Amino acid sequence: MVAQSDRLILWLPVAFGLGAAIYLALRFEPPVWPMALALGALAGLTVWWQGRAGSVGGLMALVLVSGLLAGALVAKLRTDRFSPSSLPRAASQPVWVAGYVVDVLSPGNSGGRILLAPVQIGDMAIDDLPRRVRITIDDINEAVPGSAIGVSAILNAPPPPASPGAYDFARDAYFRGIGGSGFALGPLQGIKTDPPPWQLGMILKINAMRWALSQRLLAVMGPQTGAIAAAMVTGQEAWLEPDQVNAMRAAGLAHILSISGLHMAIVGGFSFFGLRVLIALWPWLALRVPGKKLAAVGGLVAVGFYLVLSGAPAPAIRSAITAALAFGSILVDRRAVTLHGLALAALIVLLLQPEAVMEPGFQMSFAATAALIALSEAWPRPAREINTPWALRLLQGAWSGLVISSVASLTAGLATGPFAIQHFNRVATYGLAANLLSEPLTGFVIMPFLTLGAILAPFGLGDVFLIVAHWGLEALGALAGWFAAQPLAMVTIASAPSIALPVAFLGLLFICLWRGPWRWLGLPAALAVSLWPRAPAPDVWIAADGANAAVRQADQALLAQLDAKRFAADLWARRRGLTVEEDAAKGFVCEKSICRSPATAPVRLSVWQKRTVPSEDQWQGLCSGAQIVVVRAKAYGPDLCDQALVLTGDDLAQTGSVEIWQHGDGWRWVQAQALRGNRPWSG
Repeated sequence: MVAQSDRLILWLPVAFGLGAAIYLALRFEPPVWPMALALGALAGLTVWWQGRAGSVGGLMALVLVSGLLAGALVAKLRTDRFSPSSLPRAASQPVWVAGYVVDVLSPGNSGGRILLAPVQIGDMAIDDLPRRVRITIDDINEAVPGSAIGVSAILNAPPPPASPGAYDFARDAYFRGIGGSGFALGPLQGIKTDPPPWQLGMILKINAMRWALSQRLLAVMGPQTGAIAAAMVTGQEAWLEPDQVNAMRAAGLAHILSISGLHMAIVGGFSFFGLRVLIALWPWLALRVPGKKLAAVGGLVAVGFYLVLSGAPAPAIRSAITAALAFGSILVDRRAVTLHGLALAALIVLLLQPEAVMEPGFQMSFAATAALIALSEAWPRPAREINTPWALRLLQGAWSGLVISSVASLTAGLATGPFAIQHFNRVATYGLAANLLSEPLTGFVIMPFLTLGAILAPFGLGDVFLIVAHWGLEALGALAGWFAAQPLAMVTIASAPSIALPVAFLGLLFICLWRGPWRWLGLPAALAVSLWPRAPAPDVWIAADGANAAVRQADQALLAQLDAKRFAADLWARRRGLTVEEDAAKGFVCEKSICRSPATAPVRLSVWQKRTVPSEDQWQGLCSGAQIVVVRAKAYGPDLCDQALVLTGDDLAQTGSVEIWQHGDGWRWVQAQALRGNRPWSG
């Protein structure tokens, strides 16, 4: 245990994050004062234990438990800073929404989306307005960040989980200040309103600059490569086409489309090494300034500029903190990339955004980085030979680079694999090969030339660099398309039980952080997501508002409607390892607002699609021969379904989405709302 004492700091952010995760996963809202008292008592006990020279193991245990409580307390305090949304859970009437276009978001299944800072929502009081709302619109080119617009829209509270135990998008929206989402019923209209507060005004100006640069990228590079370039440079994914995203995802290259550690590393590293070369080429300057430190300052500036240019999304902020610590270490003559630096970066991020511990991006980025740094610590460094011919050195360097790149890609893929399975249920079979082939293209052509083109674009000098980047992106697209077209390029794997992912995360971190051969005791835990037995998939799924439902038939999901709540339906099907039957002729039979599962389905399900209450005759048609009846209307009709399980809109408002299993002569079901509990974001 003494040998691990200097690794204690590495486990502190792990304990802190685990405490935040436990708090966020609770089904009730705990009071703050017991948590604060417990943390104070533990801190005092830790100081006393250290003063009396207690055992190292006991001290480590006290520090880690204190870190766990501190994480829970910080997460609680951050939750209390926000206020729940005042928007209704399910709205049926349009309202007039006016405000400032803050940003253009990635498109959803129904079209482009904008983020609005509202100044008016119907007759809602000013003090009750949410900080942001998200609205789906027909034409994103109508929405210029910084403009003031008004539109008639249907607004609801942020969506609940698509299925019980799935990712809670409402919790994510709560901490982003997004109090509602919906869709526009007409074109956007320009309005006149008071100037925004100065903080919002600065955000609007930055986003307007990002929008203008994105438009420039599209104009120079064309709609296909320009859309990818905009996503990589400004973080605006509004122009990405589904086919592009699906091909990149199937090839295991989707991470390139979102600004993350890879992009920060390339931008910061390119700036750092570029400045070092320029300083070295100027002997007068090289003899008078510390070139490495001056280049580190340039790298810091480049990372900060790129953070602003990208719109500072949460993954970019986390990556920028990590990069800033690396360059800061160079300035104080320390090793740039270490596990201690990563631990400090993780702790800073969790102090600022403790809710990030529940986000897939945070989990995957820090798991991959920890694995790569641990690999670099264990990687053998052979002695360099003297007077080796340059041709042989070149061959040796090329071979070493290939081996290191292959092992690094494999390590990062294995580290992020459990999260990809659990959160996204997708495994790109050829991801390792695709990433190995794309890394030189991304690192030496696309990102450097995009960076130079973006910097010089305001001066009219960036087009030549953007054209080179365009060629690189075309090659990247062709590479992704080829891998995506191969057999079994994308494999769907059902999610393991929720407990499996924390077990796998802790097992992976044990392998990375523990010193000595005992670290491999964490391997079985690290494989928990892959090895954990999966429970049988449910026989029926019902969306949170009853707008759609599905019946499982073997390994396929038969949807009541192929176009309603499709995102939620696809998410549920993937989580359960099912594929959606796209052939309408093999699915539900719909007529007169009633959809019935096919006769071959193992469960007879009837779905009422309208929001109006069915008449007595319609109830009779719904219940005839049905085992389960779903009615969107928020009212219960005549008692004509005594032989069926009936769920109405009133029921679903309490339960959220539902999964149902046949259990003997009855039913066993799980409700999403019961798993969420009574939290500020759960409604």
